[in-house]
Amino acid sequence: MSEESPVVTTHPFLDLPPLSAAHFASVEDRVARLLDTRKDVVIMQGEALLPLEGAIRGTAGPGTTALNVITGPYGQTFGNWLRDCGATVIDLSVPFHTAVTADQVRAAFAGHPEIDFVSLVHAEAATGNTNPVAEIGEVVRERGALFYLDAVASVGAEPVLPDAWGVDLCVIGAQKAMGGPAGVSAVSVSERAWTRMAANPRAPRRSYLSLLDWKERWLDAGRAVLPHAPAQLEMLALEACVERIEAAGPDKVMARHRSAAAATRAGVLALGGGLEPYVHEARDAAPVATTLRTPPGVVAAELVARALESDPALPLAAGGGALAKEMIRVNHYGPDARRGAVQGSLAALGTALAEQGLDVDPDAARRAAEAAWQ
Repeated sequence: MSEESPVVTTHPFLDLPPLSAAHFASVEDRVARLLDTRKDVVIMQGEALLPLEGAIRGTAGPGTTALNVITGPYGQTFGNWLRDCGATVIDLSVPFHTAVTADQVRAAFAGHPEIDFVSLVHAEAATGNTNPVAEIGEVVRERGALFYLDAVASVGAEPVLPDAWGVDLCVIGAQKAMGGPAGVSAVSVSERAWTRMAANPRAPRRSYLSLLDWKERWLDAGRAVLPHAPAQLEMLALEACVERIEAAGPDKVMARHRSAAAATRAGVLALGGGLEPYVHEARDAAPVATTLRTPPGVVAAELVARALESDPALPLAAGGGALAKEMIRVNHYGPDARRGAVQGSLAALGTALAEQGLDVDPDAARRAAEAAWQ
């Protein structure tokens, strides 16, 4: 009696054919079109912290004088990396409830004309603000400094145009407004940035952080052979989310995020209960997420936990670290940039506030949010 053949269970995520170099390159090309850039685009096989750190370590060193703009926690992280590279760092910090201005950047250059590197976060999802990159880019170009931009949260929610803005290193991730995976990210790199890296003896080489390795082994080699096995599922998911944005139209995707932000802000102002937008001015508020300040005596993390009891899928989170006491984030990005997510979040927050004895008007919040949706 012969033995039966073992039953092999398959799955849509398993037993896929290898991702070819041509397929990988085609995804890079689609990302480049999304950014409207003719610069080199490198898709790195990890979360966006990988190219964010790799780009700084590749271009900064003891001879670098960096203007590091801090409008949230990521700006603080970049300053730490720059100092670790040996760069002289000039921090330009503004309150997290606002945005930096081009005039503030211009003043920093006036006080430190030796600045040759500028690091900036476009939209800080953690604090809910967004910075005027186009205007800042004009100032940076005038001074000839290298311009490094974290556009991880902003891409898909608002325009990200590295060529038009003079950005030399523009890092994006798919996990927020693009509605894609967290395990893959990309960076557009200008010729000036490549030249800076090539001249930097401290630039990572033979390292997962190395952009120069990708340039030499992938880009300069004609993108014919991948340097290592790609993260196949993440690459396919990235391709799918770019396809979805292309099909809907980037303008429509960004309009949904703007509407979600406007509706959330209007709804919160009408809700009452002492809850208010964390970012004071609407012009400084990021389309990707709206942050809220809780009233005195109300702990944000506890209020969020109570609100999520009604629907754990709502895009609500407390701020990180010390901000967990006073800040709530409504993460209306990607698939949650929709009326239902905004209205559900407002209703749940209203219920949680009412349970603490605060006076709220959920009907007014609902009407205001609907009227603000464009």
